[in-house]
Amino acid sequence: MTLADQRITPFLMFNGNAEEAMNFYISLFDEAQIESIFHQEDGTVMHATFTLNRQTFMAIDNSNGEHIPFTAAMSLFVTCETEREIDHIFNKLSEEGKILMDLAATPFSVKFAWVEDKYGVSWQLNLETTSE
Repeated sequence: MTLADQRITPFLMFNGNAEEAMNFYISLFDEAQIESIFHQEDGTVMHATFTLNRQTFMAIDNSNGEHIPFTAAMSLFVTCETEREIDHIFNKLSEEGKILMDLAATPFSVKFAWVEDKYGVSWQLNLETTSE
């Protein structure tokens, strides 16, 4: 592998709902799909890969029995292309989640929001320009 081939892949550990979360995420983004999924005997995810807008992610279910939460100190930053897209993704991610920063104009963005989804994953949504 050359340095140009090196990739950094976000790896998410869920507390028993990795497959549900992946299916939710791929329903929100274009060019999104579960690439591979391997289950343990109890049905939890042993290892999975999925893509959102051509970005690869990996996921597993925590198997040690201890609940380990995500933190807003690490978030997924999404640059949206249209106002319709940012509004849709914001509404879906904030359902049953927490709005950390409401969708609004900021000094650095036409529209920006920060949400924690129902699985505890933190998302920053950004619209740099309007194209609608």
